[in-house]
Amino acid sequence: MSRFRTAIAGAPARTLLLLGVAFIITGCSRPTTLQEIREEGVLHVITRVAPSIYVEGEDGPTGYDYELVKLFAEGLGVKLRIRVAEDNTEILSVLEKNYAHIGMAGLSGQPALAGQYHTVPTGITAQSVLVYNRDVEGPDSLADLAGKPLHVVAESNHEDWLAEAQTEIPDLQWQVHPGLDAAGVLTRVESGEFPYAIISSNELDLNHVFYPMVKEAFAIGEPRKLAWFFPAAQDKSLAAAAEEFLEKLRANGTLAQISERFYGHLDRLNYVGARTFMHHVENRLPKYESLFRDYARDFSMDWRLLAAIGYQESHWRPNAVSPTGVRGLMMLTRNTASHIGINNRLDAEESIQGGAKYFKIVREKIPERIPEPDRTWFALASYNVGFGHLEDARRLTEGAGKDPDRWMDVKKFLPLLAQKEWYTKTRFGYARGQEPVVYVQNIRRYYDVLARLNEPGTPPPPPEKPQFVQMEEKRDNNNPAQDVYPESKLRAGLPPELGMIPPTL
Repeated sequence: MSRFRTAIAGAPARTLLLLGVAFIITGCSRPTTLQEIREEGVLHVITRVAPSIYVEGEDGPTGYDYELVKLFAEGLGVKLRIRVAEDNTEILSVLEKNYAHIGMAGLSGQPALAGQYHTVPTGITAQSVLVYNRDVEGPDSLADLAGKPLHVVAESNHEDWLAEAQTEIPDLQWQVHPGLDAAGVLTRVESGEFPYAIISSNELDLNHVFYPMVKEAFAIGEPRKLAWFFPAAQDKSLAAAAEEFLEKLRANGTLAQISERFYGHLDRLNYVGARTFMHHVENRLPKYESLFRDYARDFSMDWRLLAAIGYQESHWRPNAVSPTGVRGLMMLTRNTASHIGINNRLDAEESIQGGAKYFKIVREKIPERIPEPDRTWFALASYNVGFGHLEDARRLTEGAGKDPDRWMDVKKFLPLLAQKEWYTKTRFGYARGQEPVVYVQNIRRYYDVLARLNEPGTPPPPPEKPQFVQMEEKRDNNNPAQDVYPESKLRAGLPPELGMIPPTL
């Protein structure tokens, strides 16, 4: 009998268990048309655990596909019911029996599955990538692996490429591993048990930092669009609705924003950086973890975010000193330390306390209308470059017709603060605007790793009333006269790649 774990947003564990048991017992097929699904009031989705698809995060379920399907269910006006299968084989089996409406398996609409399911692309493109253990000889092509076993997960995007290559390389061999996911295969490549394996590029991007002994060799075949799968027993009304919905998300920028959230910072750790970070996680972090936890709790933070800031600032070195005079584990300036009541910046506990307190002050200055996680990314940028410079970049963003409340837009304009033609038009002038972009992206990556290695962070208490009320929150966005820098001035000479809008608009 198939084993499922069931998750419904906001439902208690006991309810989830009962629903999962009920599903296993009944095993009934699902409504087959969009209208019937709306009448039942539930969208049934089958998936597997993977950072690229669905995981249980600090605030509940998350993942690229999950965030999309949650919005889709909301758009349909139905409840979302997620069931987690062991692997892709189980997902496809459930869909074949019409026991779920959508399958999220991280698969593409590959030729071998043509005609068996309806598919809808989700906006992510991936390739099959050959990886190997650094202690073995790296291949230049599949021909170099003739007679050497390759390892792949079951029901993957890779086998049809291998079958095609085998027509020219008869000695090409591969072994399929039911029950293993991408992380399981990478673990075995890391240890040397699997010298060579094939992984989807998006799953490699999300997991590579945890496996520094795994090296990428080359891609196999052409990139393919990952897709949601729908049972062939359904008509195409649900798939058509999903396709139309995802197109709307693409058109309004939501799809790009969700993609940036999960994939936009994954290039921040190379081989050396990843090994160094993991070494420091094992050898330095334990000395300060309790302090990060304690002061993060005191200031309503996730301790892993506070620790990630500390690593970016000093690599968790309490005696760190920069040429510009900032010092300590959290690298506080003298003025900042004095402002928040920190006497000894080189004392690890005082520094961590000061960093947590200062980040809370900075975060409270970010307008509350900005949703998470962007509000946190803005707070990190402000922590690094200063609130005034961040606001300058947000004004430039707004003047270009982009969204000043979206990090993915603002991070393109921050580097302009280092260019004379732009910083002379701002209130606070010159800033090394590329630094906060790198700063935020690095911390996001460190945080991701710590989140994967540790249990969920301390949930924050109910939000307090902000200590700062910003001019931007009072401003009437429909009254250009209130803008510090008129939109027309900010447009002038804007690089085309940053989305200049015509002066006539």
